[in-house]
Parts: sequence; C-alpha cells; structure tokens
Amino acid sequence: MLKIISELIIPVVLLIIPLYGLIKHVKVYEVFVDGAKDGINTMTKIFPALLAMLVAVGVLRSSGALDGFAKLIEPFTSRIGMPSEVIPLALIRPLSGSGALGIATELIKSKGPDSFTAKLASVMYGSTETTFYVLAVYFGSVGVKKMRHSIIAGIAADIVAILSSVFYSRLFF
Repeated sequence: MLKIISELIIPVVLLIIPLYGLIKHVKVYEVFVDGAKDGINTMTKIFPALLAMLVAVGVLRSSGALDGFAKLIEPFTSRIGMPSEVIPLALIRPLSGSGALGIATELIKSKGPDSFTAKLASVMYGSTETTFYVLAVYFGSVGVKKMRHSIIAGIAADIVAILSSVFYSRLFF
C-alpha cells in the first residue's frame, strides 16, 4: 500500500494544483511563469554570496587551513571525546552542506559505517545547520544587510548541536 501511495503522490499533486487553480479561476500557467521569473530574480540576488561561500570552502579545504585549524583545536575537542577526524566536519558544516556531506561520506567509507566516528559524523551532520548558507540564501533573497544577531544565534546553535551530538553519541554508541 505504501509503495502505491509513494508512486502516485507526485502525479496526484501535479494534477491537483492545476485543478485547484481552475476551480479558483486562477490562470495557472501565467502564475507559474511569474513565479519562475521571481525565482530567477532571487537567484541573481543570492548568487554572489553563494559563489563566495563555495569558493571559501574550497580554498579552506584545498589549502590545508581547515586541517591546520582542526589540529589547533584538537586538544580541546579530545577532552569532550570528539575524535580528531570529525573536527573538519564540525568546522565545515556551518558553511556548506555539500562540503560537510563529502567529509561525512569520507569518514563513513574510511572508518566503516558501524564505527563510532561514522555514527558521530552522521549524528553531527543531522544535528547541525548550514548557518552561513541559510543566512546567505534567505537574507540575501530579501535584501537583509544587518544579520549580526542571527549569525551569533546560528553559531551558538551549531556549537550546542556539536556538543550535544558528541555527548549523545558517547552515551548511546
């Protein structure tokens, strides 16, 4: 039954939306095209911030700065039981979801999916947010320039999520 529902859900939704528009006397195609135009305008607004962030993540990973900073804070993270291999994931996750996914995937492949490091990486990946990406996309799309408190709150939430993921992974795994 669940398989049938999952196969039909998208076609049904794609059928219901235009039918609902027809019932409400909305010009569905014109509204769709206007929405696509707005989407392209939004993309052009946020593209510079996204590009800058992706370049910064690439530079951090390629230059070795990420690994250098990880070695610098490793004495502190080892006190809470965080393996040093997971530190780059904790550092890159607020910047880039795809970069963090790449790091988590590498950890799972190299350490094995049942290892503590892989389980911690999975919990950490799911518990944290791409703070700077979200700020760039959402705030950039509406033109917000002053985001000081949002950055502080986002980083604080990421720190709490990282510490919690280590604590609960140690507790359960």
